[in-house]
Amino acid sequence: MRERILIVDDEVDIVKMLSRYFNMRNYDTITATGGREAIKKVEMKPDIILLDINMPDIDGLSVLKTIREYISCPILFLTASAEDADKVKGLMAGADDYIVKPFSLDELGARVAAHLRREHRHNTSTQLSFDGDFVINYSDRSIYFQNSRIPFAKKEFDIIELLSQNAGHVFDRERIYEKIWGYDSEGESSVVAEHIRRIRSKLTLCGAKPYIETIWGVGYKWKTQ
Repeated sequence: MRERILIVDDEVDIVKMLSRYFNMRNYDTITATGGREAIKKVEMKPDIILLDINMPDIDGLSVLKTIREYISCPILFLTASAEDADKVKGLMAGADDYIVKPFSLDELGARVAAHLRREHRHNTSTQLSFDGDFVINYSDRSIYFQNSRIPFAKKEFDIIELLSQNAGHVFDRERIYEKIWGYDSEGESSVVAEHIRRIRSKLTLCGAKPYIETIWGVGYKWKTQ
């Protein structure tokens, strides 16, 4: 079954361009050129929503606040503003990601695919096993090695969850900080390195592999093997 994308933008040419692009990549598309129409089209239960912020009738932030209460699919903001304050507003309102216009279609396509993969993993599997002995149970937020539970603090588990559910994908410290602590948090991304040091220490202490690999000068990733 093809996944369904709701594309919302008041610029008709952009809607047509995005619809053609995703149709060619085996997605079904639903389109809307205004906020009110978008709210109605949400009833068609899209798997992901691409939502423009600046629209004349109801802006994207208001649409997001209206629909977030009864829809849980990923929502990516399309914004013409590169200002951090505008990005923060969108993420604080419940958006999962944003991309600034003008954007690369292939980059947007890659982000959509990544969000859908993560959503699919979340919905179909609450437990992952690595090398047989190392098990992560996402539903009850527990981790075991050789049937013995390893105690992890909340933020440590959050980091493990983020990286393991996106195995092979490299996240820099700033991106991990934004995902785990949030855009409105006070602090700095250097705290990520300390949390990862603690995670590795606990894994090594119990005899498990470190799993989290440092890509020097870039960030961190979960080893796929």
